[in-house]
Amino acid sequence: MSEPAIFKAKALIAKAQHIVVLTGAGVSAESGIKTFRAAEGLWEEHSIEDVATPQGFRNDPQLVWRFYNERRRAADIATPNPGHIALARLESLRLLRQKIKSSSAPFMILTQNIDGLHQQAGSQNVLELHGSIWLVRCTGCESLRDDYPIQLPVPPRCDECGSLLRPHVVWFGEALEEAVLAQAEKATRGADLFLVIGTSAVVQPAASYPFMAARRKIPVIEINLEKTPVSEIATLTLLGKSGDILPKLL
Repeated sequence: MSEPAIFKAKALIAKAQHIVVLTGAGVSAESGIKTFRAAEGLWEEHSIEDVATPQGFRNDPQLVWRFYNERRRAADIATPNPGHIALARLESLRLLRQKIKSSSAPFMILTQNIDGLHQQAGSQNVLELHGSIWLVRCTGCESLRDDYPIQLPVPPRCDECGSLLRPHVVWFGEALEEAVLAQAEKATRGADLFLVIGTSAVVQPAASYPFMAARRKIPVIEINLEKTPVSEIATLTLLGKSGDILPKLL
């Protein structure tokens, strides 16, 4: 990561009116939250099919809820890192300097993470593409609530209808909510700068958004530990930890 690259990234950020940021598991990993795909990560403990698919939940809801209770505990202990805080600060600066009226927000985070650390750091305009570990949804009446304790009974049941509750997250084999997709695509279409941070850029549809921006000739800045498919189309690729790089861009 060279100083000229940092200088160029800062210039692109200063010029932009509408910034969209896509964040992935690498950002939360710097706060101590294991990534699903890392060699030392969760899949060594449980298979994807067992704990992160609708079929796994039907087969053994107790196992799935023990797994997600542990994820909720880990997320509760974790705190935002300098990368989270820098993004929240960048958003506040964009809101302060906004001088034009537009249907596009001056700053939006599209996150694949479900831990809520962006919001905890102070970010306001956050779209959780894959749901939230802090929300639970009834499999019967579809009610959505966030007022349950961190460690839920195994398995938890709905107070209203008695049906099983499930984490309000998008599992493998499930589609993103149409409203979420529409918001993400609208934000991407309205962006004049796109940042991709801490993601392998292989999980769809999130991985398609930086390419959508690039097709519109919008500058794309990638920040990651290693190169990804986005590196091929990125205006800049800054290799390193987001917690080290993002504060420098302010």
